Amino acid sequence: MMCLTQTFLVLLLLGLELREVDGDCDYSPSKEYCLCTLKDEASVESLIQCIPATVFEIRGGNLEELTVLSEFTPSHPLFGLLETLSLTKLIAVDVLLPAVLLPAFLKFLSYTRVSELEFESCTFLGTTTWDGMSGLDLPVLSLRFHNVSGTSLANTDFSSLSRWLETLQRLTVTESQLTHIPCSTGKIFKALRFLDISGNHFQDQSLELLFCQGAFPQLQVLKLHRNNLTSYQTTCETLHQLSNLIHLDLSHNGFSAPLSSCVWPQSLHVLNLSNTGLEYMNLSLPQNIEVLDLSSNTLHSLDLALALPLLTELYLSNNSLHAVPPMNHFPALEVLSLDGNLISRLPRDELRSLQHLRSVKAGHNHYVCSCSGAREIQGLVSTEPIMLDWPQDYVCDSPSQYQGFLVKDVPTSTLECNRAQLGQGPTFQLFGISLSACLSAFLR
Repeated sequence: MMCLTQTFLVLLLLGLELREVDGDCDYSPSKEYCLCTLKDEASVESLIQCIPATVFEIRGGNLEELTVLSEFTPSHPLFGLLETLSLTKLIAVDVLLPAVLLPAFLKFLSYTRVSELEFESCTFLGTTTWDGMSGLDLPVLSLRFHNVSGTSLANTDFSSLSRWLETLQRLTVTESQLTHIPCSTGKIFKALRFLDISGNHFQDQSLELLFCQGAFPQLQVLKLHRNNLTSYQTTCETLHQLSNLIHLDLSHNGFSAPLSSCVWPQSLHVLNLSNTGLEYMNLSLPQNIEVLDLSSNTLHSLDLALALPLLTELYLSNNSLHAVPPMNHFPALEVLSLDGNLISRLPRDELRSLQHLRSVKAGHNHYVCSCSGAREIQGLVSTEPIMLDWPQDYVCDSPSQYQGFLVKDVPTSTLECNRAQLGQGPTFQLFGISLSACLSAFLR
């Protein structure tokens, strides 16, 4: 989009007939950032100041009147001037963009240093053809679409752009009503490392279609949260072929019960299964897992088939756990989140045995504040690890005399605990009754 805006300036400087530009630009020299809004008339000076920008953002407006640019050929002086620009990132926000301009726009980009291109809340008007683009070399390595609409990109054959798309490393298409991507398109992205298609309408079948054999061979990060996936087993089997996958985000999908036959890629280091409706987790996960997020499900227990020796972060917040899972499965653990469960006690000695544990978040549970229970939690606070939500989120659920108390306020000294135990025991109560009777008789 920067190239299109700079076109206005170039045409003015070349003495062509375009005498006014709708828009106004602000340039920040310290950030080398230029923002142009297409709502008011802009002066030539407003555009000239943006020539040194490395990041250019255009907001609002309809670019239909610029379709004449699609007729420009590489012999036009404009293409030579584009090579002198310092631009590395272009952003278009809330713009109406004729699809017929896209091929010309990409040709302009091939004469620049732009490596990042983003479209946010944009509408693509009409359709276009990519004929004659097969030899195009583009410097763009990162392409992002967020909340875009239009039919021009749906069911389009991108094979003519394969020379460029084969080198693309990051692709984001989020919240754009996307339902599927053909297998043939997935195979084009031979160098893609990062793919985010969150907030769309992918289902199990369309995911199988996209990740066919040979698609995305170098993919390392995949984000699929907030789609319409329902089968844990199908999703797992579909993604198993991604042998280089390191980070997988499947959060906010509605999965059925997992099956123990599922095998995730062994390369996986980060797995996010939060808000997926899981009721239990008893699977064998890759031994290289370092971060596991199972928060906001309905887990009653965590019974993993094998230990995870490299796991450093475990998130179990907002589940239905009644007890802390066995910690001996996670010897390298550094971060543990257990808040929002039904846990009644924290095993102090077990948690202290984790030599690398540096933070625990375990508030909003149903703590039994007996002397031993309260003492365990208070003992954890006095040493490592750091209790992130202490003391305000640690509240007693029982016994009745401490219900609603902060755990930190429960007396745990030997004398007080013995007094409390005596006060509640039947022997002490009988002694109290007998003493009261004797005193009454004496006073008569």
